[in-house]
This record gives sequence, C-alpha cells and structure tokens, in this order.
Amino acid sequence: MSPFVLTCVMCAAILHAGWNAVLRGVGDRLWSMTLMMIAVTCVTAVAAVFVPWPDVASWPYVITSAIIHTGYNLSLVRTYRVGDLGQTYPISRGSSPVLVALGAMIFAHEAINMVSALGIVLVSTGIISLAFQGKGLRADFLPAALTTGILIGAYTVVDGIGVRLAGSSVAYTNSMFLLWSITMPPIFFAMREKPPAYTGVQTGMALIGGLVSLLAYGIVIWAMQHDAMGVVSALRETSVVYAALIGRVFLRETLTARRIASCMAIALGAACLAW
Repeated sequence: MSPFVLTCVMCAAILHAGWNAVLRGVGDRLWSMTLMMIAVTCVTAVAAVFVPWPDVASWPYVITSAIIHTGYNLSLVRTYRVGDLGQTYPISRGSSPVLVALGAMIFAHEAINMVSALGIVLVSTGIISLAFQGKGLRADFLPAALTTGILIGAYTVVDGIGVRLAGSSVAYTNSMFLLWSITMPPIFFAMREKPPAYTGVQTGMALIGGLVSLLAYGIVIWAMQHDAMGVVSALRETSVVYAALIGRVFLRETLTARRIASCMAIALGAACLAW
C-alpha cells in the first residue's frame, strides 16, 4: 500500500470513530441516525447536479449496497442501545475484516500475501479483545453486534466490487449515499410518532456526524480502487483504537491495561498491512 493511500485510510479511521461516538453519545440513536442521513441526503442531492453518474455496470452494486446499509443503520442503532461503545464497537468492527477478506477472495478473486493475512488476523483479534472487560463479555448485545459486523462485511465487499466498475469513486460514493440516505426518514416516522426534543447542539452534532460519515467511508471506497478490500477494511477498523480513547475521554468509559495491550496488537497488525 502506498504511503498516501495508507495515510488517507488512517484519517478515515479517525473520522469513522468520531461519528460512531456521536451516534453513541447523543440522545435518541434512531433520531440521531436519521438526522445524519438527512444531512447526507442534502449534500449528495446537490452534488448529484455536478457529479457524473457511475457507469451502468455498477448500478446493481449501488442499489444492493444502499439496501445493506439501511439494514446496517438499524442494526447499529439497536447495538448501541444495549451496550457501551467500548464493547459493542469492537465486536461489530472486529468481525468484519476477516469477512471482507474472505468475501473478496470468493467474489472478486482477490488474493493477499501472508504478511497482509497476518495483519488482518492481528487487527481483528486485537479489536475483538477490546470488548472483554471485567469478568468477561456480556452476551445480551452479541447477536446485534455480530449482525452489524456481517452487514459491514457485506456492504464493504459489494462496494469494493462496485467502485471498480463505476469509472469514478466519487460518482459511485455519491450515488450510493444518496440512495441509502433517503431511506432513514421514512423508516423513522414509520417507527415513531414524532422526533424527540433535541437541543440545537445535539441536532448540529448529529448533522455534522452525517457529513463526517460520508467523508470517512468515501475515502474507504476510493482506497478500495487501489488496494485489496481486506487490507483496506482492516486498516479502517483500527478506528476502534480511537473509539476506545473517545469513549474514555468523552463518554467516561474504562480504558484498562488489557485494552491498551489490544491496541498494541492492532497497531502491529496495521504495520503488517502497511508493509
């Protein structure tokens, strides 16, 4: 992986941890996610006037990814309702790099070398180990967290294949986000009678979180044009290190010596991927 692509993906990881912390820490998660998607809809709708549409061959992937992302939104909201950021985020994110690598191997005939494979395993193992605290892992949020991880793996592989057929990563990203983001407001109002009372700060944070999520994943989609999906996915998931720090500083969640050791394993895995 080139230093420029590596730097961009690591920046995306920081951004990704940031918007997940916003979703976890601000009021009603479903409404926060809806506000995030409203912001994304506004930006991508305006951009669609200026950005060309992706090639026709990529449209089945655009549509499929938007559908999977909608399921991911709902699963993520459910996951964050039943567990703290320090446990739910690692399970969801840690399970996906291996799934992405396997999916890319099966559906895109994408091979990775032994060093990269070791890096993916180290990153995933380190991430999942972050979820263990105290006497062990709570079981009540595992189904939702693992479902979220599977959906992450699915949409990442779909987007990795789709963007390579699109002719432009910007065109693919804008179209997919536009189609995805318009689904959340109808879903919210079908599930709730009215929005909760949010302060201006809470609303602003959720809207900004949506724009950050657009930028963060847009970088990842672009990177998958240049490198293996499994490698890009694993590097993106180093965001759990930043999420653990955010959880400790802003959400008052515990950062133990065990979690620090896990972060070191993740860093070693990232070094293997950047080799």
